[in-house]
Amino acid sequence: MEIFEGWPLPVAIGVLFLIVLLRAGGTYALGRGSRAGVKRLLERRGRMAPQLARAESVIERFGAPVVALSFLTVGFQTAVNLAAGVLRMPLVKYLPALVVGGAMWATLYGILGLATINAIIQAAQRDPVAAIVSALAVAALLALVEFATRRARSIAAAHAGADDADLADDAGRADSR
Repeated sequence: MEIFEGWPLPVAIGVLFLIVLLRAGGTYALGRGSRAGVKRLLERRGRMAPQLARAESVIERFGAPVVALSFLTVGFQTAVNLAAGVLRMPLVKYLPALVVGGAMWATLYGILGLATINAIIQAAQRDPVAAIVSALAVAALLALVEFATRRARSIAAAHAGADDADLADDAGRADSR
């Protein structure tokens, strides 16, 4: 990122750390302050509702380590911080997880992310056509993975629905005996 060009790495990581603390902490505060409204809004719009439900169940089961590890993911991180707020996870548990997860994210993004972005920019400057072809190949691969994941989920849901129907039939037969 050009904004960090020429900055010493520790300073860039420190700035990224502050950014992630503000962003994730703000997401937590939003969830905590508007628990009912956030849940209704997400359910009505259908945006992030499945991710939020999954995040809530994982947080209820595993707690603060999930918050910290969510910073190593893309997309799930926001859902986890929002869910932690909506669930009103105690600050005594949330803040240490936020600091640990934020430090991991800032360090990884500062070292790997900025280096990757700089490498991509340099490659694009050397051979723009190859950079475009590579970007399209990555986008196609991501689309293929998304398609396969959605298909697998729909197949699993269909099988789960069939299994539920079988259980209901079995229960009905048992009641009639």
